[in-house]
Amino acid sequence: MPAATYNLTIDQGSDFNIDLVVKEGGSVKNLTGYSARAQLRAKRDSSTAAASFDCTVTSALEGKIRMQLSNATSSGISAGRYYYDLEIYTATDAIVKRLIQGEVTLNQEVTR
Repeated sequence: MPAATYNLTIDQGSDFNIDLVVKEGGSVKNLTGYSARAQLRAKRDSSTAAASFDCTVTSALEGKIRMQLSNATSSGISAGRYYYDLEIYTATDAIVKRLIQGEVTLNQEVTR
């Protein structure tokens, strides 16, 4: 099954987080043994990431993941349009599955 598309809007200089529940075949996926990772890039094929999200499996048995970007990180990125995706993976990348992907609009911060 292909990754779902979900576009994000992040305010530059603000903390951002999103909590997700991973389901497979309509049931919660047990994420025991999995980790998560997500990156932000200016173009899909950019060789370097503009930022990496902090991703945590918050409850493996309930299929819960939290994806975060700190205010310090978001303030260091230029406002504009970016692309991201979120993957789950096992040790040594034996299993890798992209869950969601999309565009990120990073809104310009005014108060500094």
